[in-house]
Amino acid sequence: MMRECEEHGYFRDESCPICGEEGKFLMSDFEVEKLGRTMAGILRHGKFGLDMDEQGFVDMRDIVAVMKAKNPKMKWLRTHHIEAMAETDPKGRYQISGADVRATYGHTIELSLRLPVDDIPDVLYFPTTEEECEILLEDGLFPSDRAMVHLSLSYKDAVKAGSVRVQEPVILAIDTVGCIDAGIEIGKAAKTVFLCDQVPPEFLYVAEPEDDGPDEDEEDYIEDEEE
Repeated sequence: MMRECEEHGYFRDESCPICGEEGKFLMSDFEVEKLGRTMAGILRHGKFGLDMDEQGFVDMRDIVAVMKAKNPKMKWLRTHHIEAMAETDPKGRYQISGADVRATYGHTIELSLRLPVDDIPDVLYFPTTEEECEILLEDGLFPSDRAMVHLSLSYKDAVKAGSVRVQEPVILAIDTVGCIDAGIEIGKAAKTVFLCDQVPPEFLYVAEPEDDGPDEDEEDYIEDEEE
């Protein structure tokens, strides 16, 4: 459920996590999911052919207009509902700039995202299967179903991302220091997601298994893959 606290802004809960006030109702869980999936289709995959600049930004008013045209039951939709989605997203999947919004990762269309490249961790992670592991170690990582290679912040994040497609993913570690020294740019797209064009094989190795406890956020990764 999406609500708005007069003092503390948007939140996804029954009451404001700061002051405990109920706040103003904005969207039900179903409506949040519907809006999120449509935004993903538009911002990640170019659905409906809306005007998009080279960095992936789309005017929120255009998204509202097309959603209201396609879904008569969403005549209530306004740009502040999109702002609420972006500002409260737990994984930082959206970025707002003025009247525009973009997805920060998951694109299947070619863009120039211009992501932050400072303070990149020395090691990032990538999930794969036992069947593909040796091929990747020999050939390196390249985009497949997405426009860029998606890397995870931690071993646990990579396991959660990979478990959407295989029960026990093999996790590769990426030597980002070597990548950057070789001229490969790595950008931070969200809290736990980093993007690059490729990872040569010399900067890949199989990571040692880690036990970081239960995968509490696995549903977020499933939602990302389905979008």
